[in-house]
Amino acid sequence: MTARPANAHQARLLRLLRDGGPNSRAQLGDQIDLSRSKLAVEVDRLLDTGLVVADGLAASRGGRRSHNIRLAPELRFLGIDIGATSIDVAVTNAELEVLGHLNHPMDVREGPVAIFEQALAMAAKLRASGLAEGFDGAGIGVPGPVRFPEGVPVAPPIMPGWDGFPVREALSQELGCPVMVDNDVNLMAMGEQHAGVARSVGDFLCVKIGTGIGCGIVVGGHVYRGTTGSAGDIGHIQVDPQGRPCACGNTGCLEAHFSGAALARDAEEAARAGRSDELAGRLAAAGRLAAVDVATAAAAGDATSLALIREGGNRVGQVIAGLVSFFNPGLVVIGGGVTGLGHNLLASVRTQVYRQSLPLATGNLPIVLGELGPAAGVIGAARLISDHVFSPA
Repeated sequence: MTARPANAHQARLLRLLRDGGPNSRAQLGDQIDLSRSKLAVEVDRLLDTGLVVADGLAASRGGRRSHNIRLAPELRFLGIDIGATSIDVAVTNAELEVLGHLNHPMDVREGPVAIFEQALAMAAKLRASGLAEGFDGAGIGVPGPVRFPEGVPVAPPIMPGWDGFPVREALSQELGCPVMVDNDVNLMAMGEQHAGVARSVGDFLCVKIGTGIGCGIVVGGHVYRGTTGSAGDIGHIQVDPQGRPCACGNTGCLEAHFSGAALARDAEEAARAGRSDELAGRLAAAGRLAAVDVATAAAAGDATSLALIREGGNRVGQVIAGLVSFFNPGLVVIGGGVTGLGHNLLASVRTQVYRQSLPLATGNLPIVLGELGPAAGVIGAARLISDHVFSPA
């Protein structure tokens, strides 16, 4: 079992080294409220645990040169990001640099047993390649609401068979290490915060548009999950009282009108109705359409595809405008599979937000696409478990 820090000071030092890389004792002392003697004691205790190691001499600051400290290079975290239609598994070092990453298409509706058999096989393949002797912790993201303290999905609309499944307990036994579980969009937010577009922002929203739609809410640098873990479930905000039935059982939800699945359905309907030769050709060739087909058709100038993207972006922007007025974030990040629609989608979202929210909230508000793509979820998963391992036992 990996050692854990003994107190909050040690935990703070570990996270500084994770987020900033190797550093000298003197530079660490500039960032933490400890006397030099107390800092020396805590660093020496961390060295004794094996969580950190000496890393040569630092550059001189005018006196005796300080020693650099770094996180132990053999520490390994496993990140598993389960999407509606695929699984991403990655191994990172303690600084959350991705050392190896695998992706496998798979439908989450196949159930937790089949999904985790595949995820564990992927983790074993990464381990066998020499990237890790074992794992010091694993973070797991799932595309539905999670009761965070227990690591258990609760009534996820697009995940039949997952309600109440003990993900954390089951995977911890299989992997032999601590496991933490969260909603996938929260992990995307954490990934973009650690290594992506949100690195310097303390308060932001991260909206994931894929098979479903969710929102990670980061306040003061920390993910806000709400009382029971369901904060940010914006895909089930009603956008049309007379609208379509949703998988959640309600009517007119955002997710029912614009998500990867909804866009594919609308594109197929347009193709069959003869409104788009481009989409009709793709449907005839493949037998079905996906969001990527709409993106490709739009890039080729297909008016129907562009209209579908604009309409969907308007609906998403309508919901985000309400969130911006309520939360006043410093940044909005748009990620997920549907971001293949690119700047046509982004332009529609921006138009609605800037039109509907007050100038004080939007005057300096960037609304941008995420930088990391599929890596955001696995980096966020590794950050989630590292936050746990780097906390006092």
